[in-house]
Amino acid sequence: MSLKNKIKCVELTDTGKVREHNEDVVGSELDCGLLVLADGMGGYNAGEVASGIAVKTVLDLVPGGCNMEMRNDPELETGMMRQTIVLRDAIVRANKIIHQTAKSQANCEGMGTTIVACLFYDNRVSIAHVGDSRLYRLRHNKFEQITMDHSLLQELVNRGFYSHEEAARSTNRNYVTRALGVEPTVQVEIQEIDAEPDDVFLLCSDGLSDMVEDEDIHLTISTFSANLDTVGQQLVQLSNDHGGKDNISVVLAQVLEAFPAKTSIFSKIKGIFS
Repeated sequence: MSLKNKIKCVELTDTGKVREHNEDVVGSELDCGLLVLADGMGGYNAGEVASGIAVKTVLDLVPGGCNMEMRNDPELETGMMRQTIVLRDAIVRANKIIHQTAKSQANCEGMGTTIVACLFYDNRVSIAHVGDSRLYRLRHNKFEQITMDHSLLQELVNRGFYSHEEAARSTNRNYVTRALGVEPTVQVEIQEIDAEPDDVFLLCSDGLSDMVEDEDIHLTISTFSANLDTVGQQLVQLSNDHGGKDNISVVLAQVLEAFPAKTSIFSKIKGIFS
């Protein structure tokens, strides 16, 4: 079932006012409800290579993986959706490709990328991320950060060295503790949440979240919610107005109507006799 008429999506990426080139990459495949954003780093243009590999790998692997049978996977028995496992495994694969490329090509040495991706399925959202690119959700005027940054600053907050207010004012926000391509293996954080009609989801690079306070992001989405394109443009403009010190990328998705999964004939027959 295509989700093109169930979810509206807008993607924007901007170089900002300071950087010479854009190392962020965004992408989507609404037939299967997939959104992905990556923020590259390391070496001249190498960050762009890493983020490009990450997004392309996820877009290539996830749609086909979700249509494959996954038998005898113990993770499925824990209640984790197949889609979540497929999303995580695609990011793990991207890490391997980026790391191998960095090792084999001198101009790509030291490159890496953060990533955040989500997959809409059966009125739920599978979320996977590595690094400090974020996913937020706006529901009934409640705006909340769903992902937790993999960063030194977040670890210091978790350990009580900083309050959330002090962290928001800190200038040391960009030291990530986890990224794709840095090591041969990577731990991808995954989770699942529900989705309702009128929910708005925001994926963004730190070029937005470092420049614009959450309250202002919330206000912008709420004010211009009737036009998702305008929301995206306003968020990018806000970041640039506040200095535009990094590349700025946003992916916005609004749930237009419920998207329950179709029940197969086999499942219906099985239900009758169970």
